[in-house]
Amino acid sequence: MEIFTNFISNNLQLIYILILAVFIGVEIIKNVPTVLHTPLMSGANALSGVVIMGAIIVMLNANQEDYFTLALGFIAVVLGMINVVGGFAVTDRMLQMFKKKKK
Repeated sequence: MEIFTNFISNNLQLIYILILAVFIGVEIIKNVPTVLHTPLMSGANALSGVVIMGAIIVMLNANQEDYFTLALGFIAVVLGMINVVGGFAVTDRMLQMFKKKKK
């Protein structure tokens, strides 16, 4: 329990910034018009690609005996890939709605 309290006290400013970023992000996303949803999804896919590359770099530089770091890196890569593939599928489906139907 002492490790947890030390972590909290050492990183209190970062925790406040994280909480503030969550609230600001929710408010921004909630107020996005429908027309901007597709470009926003493409931007989110690009950010997920950066997360995947960062996780791969962390895994490559991690100690081979540090299974916790390797497991977190693997989870980040898997979740990032799910986000990218799902985002592109949703974006493609939305763009199909705007195409003219063939007769």
